[in-house]
Amino acid sequence: MFFELVYDKSLAQASYVVGCQAGGVAAVIDPKRDVDTYLQIAKANNMKITHILETHIHADFLSGSRELAALTGADMYLSDMGDENWKYEFPHKKLRHGDRVKLGNLNFDVLHTPGHTPESISFLLTDTPASQEPVMLFTGDFVFVGDVGRPDLLEQAAGLKGTQDIGAAQMFDSLQEFNKLQEFIQVWPGHGAGSACGKSLGAVPMSTVGYEKIRNWAMQLLDDKAAFSKELLADQPEPPRYFAMMKKLNKVDRKLLTEVPKIENLSKQAFEQAEKGGMKIIDTRTPEAFSKGFLKGSLNIANNNSFSTWMGWYMNYEESFVLIADQAEVDDLTRKLMRIGLDNLHGFITPEQLQQYKGQALESYQPVTIETVEALLDEGKAQVIDVRGAAEFKKGHIEGADNLFVGKLDKNLDKVSKEKPVVVHCQSGGRAAIAYSLLRAHGFDNVSNYAGGWEDWSRKKEKATAE
Repeated sequence: MFFELVYDKSLAQASYVVGCQAGGVAAVIDPKRDVDTYLQIAKANNMKITHILETHIHADFLSGSRELAALTGADMYLSDMGDENWKYEFPHKKLRHGDRVKLGNLNFDVLHTPGHTPESISFLLTDTPASQEPVMLFTGDFVFVGDVGRPDLLEQAAGLKGTQDIGAAQMFDSLQEFNKLQEFIQVWPGHGAGSACGKSLGAVPMSTVGYEKIRNWAMQLLDDKAAFSKELLADQPEPPRYFAMMKKLNKVDRKLLTEVPKIENLSKQAFEQAEKGGMKIIDTRTPEAFSKGFLKGSLNIANNNSFSTWMGWYMNYEESFVLIADQAEVDDLTRKLMRIGLDNLHGFITPEQLQQYKGQALESYQPVTIETVEALLDEGKAQVIDVRGAAEFKKGHIEGADNLFVGKLDKNLDKVSKEKPVVVHCQSGGRAAIAYSLLRAHGFDNVSNYAGGWEDWSRKKEKATAE
């Protein structure tokens, strides 16, 4: 048997290539949209991709199943569970609970595991030449390492009211069945730490049924459905705005993008035309580089593992936009955008071109220190805005701070003071830099960035108390 994990750090998303070497055939489970990765793996190992499997209709990334099928001719095996609202609307092989998908000497048995979504399925793999006992369970967003899939996304992101309680009850029942599986079976989930599909996902890529029975918080509450549901729904992270669009695009027929597009490097004239046309300018440099010289009106969304998520919060799927990015990072950025379906990238300019085109118009700022924030608070002259999530704020915050989550800040501008100084902060600077640029873009020239954030504040306060 051939096996390879493909992990996208930008979305903490796992996909898998599983092959029967005797037959020279392979399956890909939950592929990302830039599918050249899987083609290269198959070619390097002399295998043909003949099967594409999905665990559910994904909310956090745009599946590459159809792109991969178009390029390889492979069949797509997708869930036919759930009601009419959770059916794929394009040709595919339909899977029901108890079905078996054969791949050479390998068998994938289909288990219906609803809870995260109604149609969710898991694939139980048996490598028949080696053993008649199953060896791996591909769980998608059902069971993670140390956590389980959140059931509230349909309600919180897709607007389907009343579904989260139903989902929590289904998750409880699905885990009862998971609890009956052999403890040696390996668990390979769809996400790891950093994903918004759960609240406490582990960083280790795989686990076993037995280990999850003793380690996973959810498995400790299987004798109390009410307590389980309450804990499952509590303190989940805010689901990014783009999740609702992913649910739609992953279900309906859509335009395919079978290769990574080449992005145009804009001339000065083309860039200024884009500006005049009202296109959003996304500056992907670090907050430190941005602060030394930025174009007012641009958003500072740095190219790191959170880039896709924040772009999904702030961009819609009709508008075109421009990036400020180093030439060497453009391919990586394009792939990250592809993975959530943001295909309207008009072009890019480099930081050097930004200086050439707009040098005289650039602005700068210096992050403020804890001493400045303390002085402003003592005088009662400032509004301090904590842009972390509600669960983080609940665990500890600067006394008197307002909690306005950065992902929803553009919808809460009326809650930001225009009269007195405004200080934004997060945990350690990244999200506050986004918030600062957003507020400046909306005309708030009274804003400062406390880049040290809660991490700096709590550390110094603890030190002062100890002394």
